[in-house]
Amino acid sequence: MVEERRLAVLRAIVEDYVATEEPVGSRALVERHGLGVSPATVRNDMAALEDEGYIHQPHTSAGRVPTDKGYRLFVDRLSTVKPMSAPERRAIASLLDGAVDLDDVVQRSVRLLSQLTRQVAIVQYPTLARSTVRHIELVVLTPARLMLILILSTGRVEQRLVDLSRSATEDEVADLRVRVNQAAAGERIADASAALGALTEALPQESSALAREVVTVLVDAMSDHRSDERVAVGGAANLARFGDSFDTAVRPLLEALEEHVVLLKLLGETVDGDAVTVRIGHEGPYSELAATSVVATGYGPAAEHLGSLGIVGPTRMDYPGSMAAVRAVARYVSRILDEGNQ
Repeated sequence: MVEERRLAVLRAIVEDYVATEEPVGSRALVERHGLGVSPATVRNDMAALEDEGYIHQPHTSAGRVPTDKGYRLFVDRLSTVKPMSAPERRAIASLLDGAVDLDDVVQRSVRLLSQLTRQVAIVQYPTLARSTVRHIELVVLTPARLMLILILSTGRVEQRLVDLSRSATEDEVADLRVRVNQAAAGERIADASAALGALTEALPQESSALAREVVTVLVDAMSDHRSDERVAVGGAANLARFGDSFDTAVRPLLEALEEHVVLLKLLGETVDGDAVTVRIGHEGPYSELAATSVVATGYGPAAEHLGSLGIVGPTRMDYPGSMAAVRAVARYVSRILDEGNQ
């Protein structure tokens, strides 16, 4: 009973501090929350929570604020992630359903996340190595030049020009188009590259030279790993709300936003499914960002982890709301990518 009551006091302190940005006193807790106990009991509970390291008093005669340990207990004891409201779900669906391609999905997602959470949003582009080949198109521009179009399961489209050492007929290009799709369509990138390499060895000599030129460019397009380190960032202006913690939280985070490798490490190793990872303060990988927290999850169609998305901001954040928004946006992105792969 005492433990549950103290947890309720801690929950109230976290909620009030996030909402008011002011240290929370016992009188305010009694007035704002139906704790069912006297102010003296609340003061005793606050003293116990302080002794255990869950809250601290930033100034003499001030109220209390949560510590990283307090935020962690608060997050760990959330029974469920609260569902998004119907208007929020409609807003997510209407914005993301209008996306026209992968870049548009990523940009809309990062903008939506930053608006829903009022934090900095980060969306990693789908990892190329985990993609499968949906289709390969060869378009004749001139007899000695082709346009190669590689379409992946994530919706990513790569275009390359292929300059041939000799002119190719329409029939030769049509035959090669069929062969490369038979070899690569539906395969993971690594398997598709191997299958295309084997294809050139199996073709007759008069066709193998043309095939090698096309396959060389195609495999190069598949091995372009730039997207694996690409992230989209949105909502940096939201940091203006945290001017009181500029030196400890905002300045280091603004500097980190310039480094995509840092942001990817902040997102961390998220897991498949609906699990949302929350890393608070010193739990993160960078000591200079110890005043920030990250809420992140993975996304991808049919339980296939393609990338991560999440939000980052000062530890004084709405964790339940942020967790709900991150999970909801990830689900919609996964659904869109899954539909595009049908």
